[in-house]
Amino acid sequence: MPGKNLKALFVHQLKDTYFAENAILKALPKMAEAARSDDLRGALGVHLQETREQVKRLDQVFRIVGEKPEGVTCKAIQGIIAEGEEVMQDFAGSDALDAGLIAAAQAVEHYEITRYGTLLAWARQLGLGEAESLIKETLVEEENTDEILSELAEGAVNPAAA
Repeated sequence: MPGKNLKALFVHQLKDTYFAENAILKALPKMAEAARSDDLRGALGVHLQETREQVKRLDQVFRIVGEKPEGVTCKAIQGIIAEGEEVMQDFAGSDALDAGLIAAAQAVEHYEITRYGTLLAWARQLGLGEAESLIKETLVEEENTDEILSELAEGAVNPAAA
C-alpha cells in the first residue's frame, strides 16, 4: 500500500497527540479550579504551562516532517477527560475529590507517556534526530508530572480522603 508506512503512521500519531494535548489544555484549568488542595492546584497549573510548551514542540515536529500542525480526533483522550469530568461532578465538595482528580490526571499522563514513547521510538527509527530530542523532552516532563502526582497522592491527598 503506497503511503502506508512508518512515516505515515508517525504523522497520524502526531496528529492524534496534537488533538489530545489541545484537549488537555482545555481540561486542566477546570481540574485546577475544582481542586481543593493548594498543592494539587499548583501542580496542575505547572503542568498547564508545560502542556502549552509541549504543543509548541509538536508544532516544531510537524515542521520537521513537512506537515501542517493539525489534529485528528482522539476518542481515547476524550473518554479519559470525560471520566475526569464525571469525578469532578460526582465528588464535588468531598474529601475524595482531589484523590479522584489525581487519578484522572494520571490517566491522562499515562496515555501521554504511551503516545510519546511510541513517537520517540518511531522518530528514532525514521532518523528524525531533531524530532526525537523534542519528543524526548516532552516524555521526560510527562513522566515527572506522573511522579509528582503520585507523591502528592500518597503523601497527603489519599490519606486525607480516607
